Amino acid sequence: MIKNDEVLDDLQNGLFIIQKKDGFKFGIDAVLLADFAKNAVSKNTLDLCTGTGIVPLLLSEKTETGNICGLEIQTEIAEMAKRSVEYNRLSERIHITQGDLKEADNIYGRGVFDKITCNPPYMKSGGGLQNINDVKSVSRHELLCTLDDVISVSAKLLISKGRFFMVHRPARLADIMCSMRKFNIEPKRLRFVHSSCAKAPNLVLVEGMKDGGNELRILPPLYVYNEDGTYSDEINEIYGRK
Repeated sequence: MIKNDEVLDDLQNGLFIIQKKDGFKFGIDAVLLADFAKNAVSKNTLDLCTGTGIVPLLLSEKTETGNICGLEIQTEIAEMAKRSVEYNRLSERIHITQGDLKEADNIYGRGVFDKITCNPPYMKSGGGLQNINDVKSVSRHELLCTLDDVISVSAKLLISKGRFFMVHRPARLADIMCSMRKFNIEPKRLRFVHSSCAKAPNLVLVEGMKDGGNELRILPPLYVYNEDGTYSDEINEIYGRK
């Protein structure tokens, strides 16, 4: 089940994930996204840009959701995510599909999910030399989908009052807010993530509601490290270390 160029990583919660030894691996952003989204009760959850399936795996442990889907465009990565689901014996709860996010409403149908999560590529594609066949480039740059693609298709997939959760870079916040309102997903909660209290935020967690009313709550900041360089109590709690 695990290939020679892969490794089985322990998620420290009873679950394991298969990843490439030298490939793109999940980071703290995926862990924070799953934790941020965990309290929204859901019967049918979809994780867009699911990669190796880290967010569905974490949500299976953090929630009681019976049906968790993950959509990933890269064939090899989607196949790896499927094997992680099988390894953890979660095939009855987690369903990974290889496909294009822009066609997600054709794959699943409209108004199907009450919760959607997404950890999308952060950087706009530009004049660089990004390779659409390179896993790291596709994961980091908007080569195969844009921010508008993510939010517009989420609006189609969500039921009315369904919840949308995303982690992104603060520099894209204006784009995120404008796109969410354009596609009728009203921003409801916002939380900035800082590496420490002395530094500017490097991540932002956003929750929206399809057809929601106009009210945005700014949550207290989340600090990853204490002043002495140790992990903060909240990060330890999120990772299940306490």
